[in-house]
Amino acid sequence: MAGWETLRSLRKAEELKDKRLGRETTRRIMRFARPYRRDIAVFLVTVVIGAAIGVATPYLAGDVVNKINAGGPGAGAAVVRVALVIGGLAVADALLSLVQRWYSARIGEGIILALRRLVYDHVQRMPLQFFTRTQTGALVSRLNNDVQGAQRAFTSTLSGVVSNVIQLVLTAAVMLTLSWPITVMSLVMLPLFILPARRVGKRLAAITREAYQLDAKMNATMTERFGVAGALLVKLFGRPDDEAERFAERAGRVRDIGIQTAMYSRVFFVSMLLVASLAQALTYGLGGWLAVRGSITAGTVVALALLLTRLYGPLTALSNVRVDVMSALVSFERVFEVLDLTPAIAEKPGARALPAGAAAVEFRDVHFRYPSAAEVSLASLEDVAGLDRTVTEEVLRGVSFSVAPGQMVALVGPSGAGKSTTAMLLPRVYDVTSGAVLVDGVDVRDATLQSLRDTIGVVTQDSHLFHETIAENLRYAKPGATDEELWTALRRAQVGDLVESLPEGLDTVVGERGYRFSGGEKQRIAIARLLLKAPSIVILDEATAHLDSESEAAVQRALAEALTGRTALVIAHRLSTIRDADQILVVDEGRIVERGTHDELVLAGGLYAELYRTQFAVIDSPLRDSPLPDAALPDPA
Repeated sequence: MAGWETLRSLRKAEELKDKRLGRETTRRIMRFARPYRRDIAVFLVTVVIGAAIGVATPYLAGDVVNKINAGGPGAGAAVVRVALVIGGLAVADALLSLVQRWYSARIGEGIILALRRLVYDHVQRMPLQFFTRTQTGALVSRLNNDVQGAQRAFTSTLSGVVSNVIQLVLTAAVMLTLSWPITVMSLVMLPLFILPARRVGKRLAAITREAYQLDAKMNATMTERFGVAGALLVKLFGRPDDEAERFAERAGRVRDIGIQTAMYSRVFFVSMLLVASLAQALTYGLGGWLAVRGSITAGTVVALALLLTRLYGPLTALSNVRVDVMSALVSFERVFEVLDLTPAIAEKPGARALPAGAAAVEFRDVHFRYPSAAEVSLASLEDVAGLDRTVTEEVLRGVSFSVAPGQMVALVGPSGAGKSTTAMLLPRVYDVTSGAVLVDGVDVRDATLQSLRDTIGVVTQDSHLFHETIAENLRYAKPGATDEELWTALRRAQVGDLVESLPEGLDTVVGERGYRFSGGEKQRIAIARLLLKAPSIVILDEATAHLDSESEAAVQRALAEALTGRTALVIAHRLSTIRDADQILVVDEGRIVERGTHDELVLAGGLYAELYRTQFAVIDSPLRDSPLPDAALPDPA
């Protein structure tokens, strides 16, 4: 076990040789240890006792030999007594190892739980742009690999350092007491092992880094290709043979590195055993010669040879103790790096809950720009050398409008005009740069986040469903909902018959991102989730985009049910879906350039009329049903 730990340390030595950690990081680490200080104390006591037993056993073995050689009438009984002591120590050592493992697991798993909960909760509070920039795999690695690396600081690393120091000091002291010449001669061979081992460590560090990079690339490839969207893209546009060849090339290099690592590891262990065996041979030779001359006893030679095996392990492990400690502490530092990112959306101290049924919405001179990469992300999570600190231009420039309770206001305009950004400021997916967004006169930044979520419901153009059952996806909006409430919501969303026809009904697993259902079916399930939540304000962000006519009609019926009696903010490219809106806001380049009803805007002959006429320039245009004559529309020329 010590050999493996030493090899792991040598492998990381090159990466960490110039690494330094500040006092603040150390203090933060200690705060995680504080709840377990009693457990850590008991754990370290058992480690010290175990190390002492490890040194006492070889010494007693030498004493057995001496008693046998001494002979005499009481020799047999004395040997039995010593043997019983050795047996008792073995039992005690076994029990101590169980106690150590229990405390080690309790401390380690407790720290893992605390770190994971802290990081997970913190990441959930990060702005949406953080997730659009971050590599998901790198973020997951912080929750898994780095958190586990961090807990090693309090378990294997801490216990290893204490145990090795105690064992080394006790072993060296006992050996020097028994025979200082043999002890000194035995240690002369240590450099023959340490120096070549460090060269092996440098080479292992290089090929291990390459293996990690290749593993990361293979994982990224598999994650992208094995997802439903990626698999479909490969089937439609990919070249299976080329994909397989590229993957096989990387996997082949990983295989080669695995063989090299295995051989380096074997050389390392063979060298370690060889040097230890040669040192032991030297001890037997020199000690035997001294024993024949009467300078020491035969039992002393046996004790020294056995103690020697417990000397080399701690020496080699402690020669790399800084690497072990730094490896664990660097993992803490990488976790703290994520925790130190300030969430862009935070609840103010003393925030107040929105009143039940709050439904009036007002945007008051709203300006907004997206934060720069340096404000919301980490270079290490994006796999880039540095983050862009350029201040972006404003996306919204002085947007002002109000929506009375029960009204439907539509946002229309060209792609990239700022429609979705405007809508996402209401539930605080983003916060305004200046100005204010108010619900029933309360600035959303002064409201509690929970009351804001309870008040506002959103359906996007690609509503996400988790890879869980239909029931679990619906209860995400209302955890305590009964099955009857779920069925009511599904029927109101025009999807109840479909779910009833499924063999598993509500227990049907929807598949990754809900891909087992068509776009229209998935949207209606999302609308059922919204109905179950029963918010007083609804945001529809391109909820019928990318749907065929039949699916759109079904979703429109479901949306009509969802909007009844609710304040609605609707974003639509298909202008036919918002003709009955109480007010239509035309957004262009971050500003509201027109506002009015459908008929008023068509008559005005501005951007809305242009968009409307362009969209229905095809035959079967809904304009035929319009009370306005075609002459009222601007000439497309």
